[in-house]
Amino acid sequence: MTALLGKRVLRIVVVASALAALAACSSLTGSGVSVGRTGDNPAPLVVPEGTDPDDAVLGLREHPRIIAAYGGVYSDRQAEIMVARIVGRLLAAANQPNAQFQVTILDTSEVNAFALPGGYIYVTRGILALASDTSELAAVLAHEIAHVTLRHARARTDKTRTTQIVDRVITGIFGGDTSSDATANRTRQSLAAFSQNQELEADREGIKFAGKAGYDPGAAARFLGVMSRFAAFSAGASTGDDGFLSSHPSTPARIETAMSTARGMFGGGDVGEADREGYLSAISGLSFGDSPAQGSIVGQRFIHPGSKFTFTVPQGYALQNSQSAVVGVAGDGEAVRFDSAQVQPNMSLTDYLKSGWIAGLKAETVKAMNHNGIEMASGLAQTDQWFFRVAVMRLEGEVYRFIFAAKSDNSRFAQGADATIQSFRRTEAADLNQIRRLSIRLVTARAGDTADSVARQMANIPGARELFFILNNLYPGDPVAAGQRYKVVTLQ
Repeated sequence: MTALLGKRVLRIVVVASALAALAACSSLTGSGVSVGRTGDNPAPLVVPEGTDPDDAVLGLREHPRIIAAYGGVYSDRQAEIMVARIVGRLLAAANQPNAQFQVTILDTSEVNAFALPGGYIYVTRGILALASDTSELAAVLAHEIAHVTLRHARARTDKTRTTQIVDRVITGIFGGDTSSDATANRTRQSLAAFSQNQELEADREGIKFAGKAGYDPGAAARFLGVMSRFAAFSAGASTGDDGFLSSHPSTPARIETAMSTARGMFGGGDVGEADREGYLSAISGLSFGDSPAQGSIVGQRFIHPGSKFTFTVPQGYALQNSQSAVVGVAGDGEAVRFDSAQVQPNMSLTDYLKSGWIAGLKAETVKAMNHNGIEMASGLAQTDQWFFRVAVMRLEGEVYRFIFAAKSDNSRFAQGADATIQSFRRTEAADLNQIRRLSIRLVTARAGDTADSVARQMANIPGARELFFILNNLYPGDPVAAGQRYKVVTLQ
């Protein structure tokens, strides 16, 4: 549903409002890999040797859920071809020449990569933006291929992880039972982290695969370092969702182990391909941060161009995203959650509020209303620890919900909730013009340039200067090479 403009970094985790169609394959002959695209069912995969037949079934079943949970497939032909070629080389190095992996680029800026049993591998456009050369992406892909060939993915179990604020709001408002709330359930459909031993084993195998394929084996340690810096940078905007940065912690010990493994297997020095220029060409123009089609945060406002609605939260609320909702947190212990619900068209909104999904609802407070030509209903609820103001609205057949939570009710809290509810309206052209579309652009350093001077070409976004250094694996004061290209984030 949403995209997030965090306090310091742009990040998106998109709600799965419905299961997307199964992805079809756009195969590159002889590559051993198919790149996922939206469309019909995927072609059957020739899975890695020794794969349990149930694995293929599991991967096929979970694939559309992954696509839906991460905002769909990101289509970029240059990036797809590059990824397919890398995976094809890695499969040969992994002694899986007959296996066909389906690699899907997910349309989210979350830095993530993971694998499912049966030969399904996923990378996000966020991780493509963070890497700086082909060998770094190869290190990530080799690591995930190793998880599959080592059958780690089969051992992964479902795990529930949500943000603290979403947990508090959902647990309170639904009385601790969210089984009837589809969007809450989708928030909890996340992949569990591998064990530490499995991660180290996949590191070792992945470095071996990448080195045998001719890529720089030292890239794994280098990229782990970049991800460690990015994790620290984005900590202020983190919503607690699972991702590569949480399930693949880049600890100093792990980085040192990766460096030692590469030296032990392949010796020191530059012994493999990095292809920085080729990689940068492939990701030039890559979308960065918010995916406008899924909605954008602009200051205190959320604007959804697809569903054509907007609303504004009070000053003091910092808007964030989970996989299923827009969440706003105020420093004084207040919160708001905005999501969607499936409601029968013939059910009135007041009846829906009274239908039992809200714990502690005060039925006598439920009332129907209309703001901006939109049918709405609101009510109050209270549990032992929380006071809630709840509103639902129906727009173009879809039902949306506001849930405001506070430790106690007061006039300021009530006025803020009412103002937000009354601000919900259809979008206009002026609203859509406020949405900023960002992308990765390449700039060439000139004689006399420094990392700081090139960084000034970044768009005016939170933490732009520091983000430039991380995206290019530079530090303040570092020299830049005249004639060499660097990544900057700019307005499209």
